[in-house]
Amino acid sequence: MAQRQLTGTRIRERRLSIGVRQADLAARVGISGSYLNLIEHNRRRIAGKLVAQIAEALGVEPAALSEGAEADLITQLHDAWGGGAGAMEDVAAEEFVGRFPGWAGLLAERHRRVGDLERTVATLTDRLNHDPYLAAALHEMLTTVTAIRSTAGILAETREIEPQWQDRFHRNLDEDSGRLAQSARALAGYLEGAADSGSVPASPQEELEMFLAERSYHFAELEKLESGGAITALLGAAETLKSAGAQALARNWLEQYRRDAQRLSLQALMPLMEKGLVDPWAVAQAAGVPLQVAMRRMATLPEREGIERFGMVSCDAAGSFTFRKPLPDFPLPRHGAGCPLWPLYSALCRPLTPMRGTLELTGQQHGAVRAFAMAAPKEDGNGAEELPLIEAHMLLVGGDGGSAERPKERARLVGVACRICSKDNCEGRREPSILREGV
Repeated sequence: MAQRQLTGTRIRERRLSIGVRQADLAARVGISGSYLNLIEHNRRRIAGKLVAQIAEALGVEPAALSEGAEADLITQLHDAWGGGAGAMEDVAAEEFVGRFPGWAGLLAERHRRVGDLERTVATLTDRLNHDPYLAAALHEMLTTVTAIRSTAGILAETREIEPQWQDRFHRNLDEDSGRLAQSARALAGYLEGAADSGSVPASPQEELEMFLAERSYHFAELEKLESGGAITALLGAAETLKSAGAQALARNWLEQYRRDAQRLSLQALMPLMEKGLVDPWAVAQAAGVPLQVAMRRMATLPEREGIERFGMVSCDAAGSFTFRKPLPDFPLPRHGAGCPLWPLYSALCRPLTPMRGTLELTGQQHGAVRAFAMAAPKEDGNGAEELPLIEAHMLLVGGDGGSAERPKERARLVGVACRICSKDNCEGRREPSILREGV
């Protein structure tokens, strides 16, 4: 980005802010007033020595004039532009930041706030649609409200009530209203914490997800050939896995992790990653393992500098998520109600057929991600006598990962979930979006 194009604007703004006349500044640095006027209007390039002289005369560091402190702010404005019509010109963005830094900062802050709110809406939408605790809490509140309404109706409509019954009704009202207030406070606290990734899980699946996230999805203990007792030790030390159901899910997941590590060791996988391979088909072929094994191993790599970060989502044949590891640039809903345009769901229709695509979230400027998907029978199925259980996997690679292996392709606009997607005329929409007018 051509940051030097605004050097003149910065000189003018600094000069005016300290009350120095253009002619006086030009005299101090030994140039003509007309030449300084051209510089201040960004019509003449300015050498480093002259920048240093002007900076000294204005009492600032040369970098404040030549580079400015608004590079990050300009980037945020480009992100805020997002899905706007056309592309934001770099020069226009720089000029806006240089002339109106306060307004630019306000826009960037509002953009960050909108992003936070969208993530909160996504999480709360998942809760409303799938959370068993929320359903039970709402049922309890409705039951209590009905009881209060019934008791109040009796007191209002009955003219003469014996004192002992009147006392009983009043006591029931007091107890029911107290229970309602307690339920409301608990529900409000639960919803306030629902948008926090570290909130208390409401199901065994969420306990498992928190357990995996705490370990960054990587378990060095299971990378060793002799790791028989490691799973029991991990489960025993996991404070997040409170329920028996979560313990069982975690044991199954860790046993699959260990089997994958034995088939494709970290020592064999890391050299492939260091070469820049991000295509799971290439990794599977080079390592001689099934594609789903390569995808799971890539998704659970330890975080190291120079190694791509991978996200992944797996679902069963009913579309319910069995594993999810989101990327910062590609969030995933909690409960398997993802966008039907993802290759993950297309793969379910064509088992054993590898699929790939470039995905870009509608209305956001995070950039595209590469997606690789395939559906295959579960490896721990019940044999050939029954219909195989199908499971689909989609590996996500952020940024331009894989561009060296395959030419760039046009990104497909997708959403996270229909309820919070603003895409127009979407052929896969299941329900209206709360982000659109008229909903």
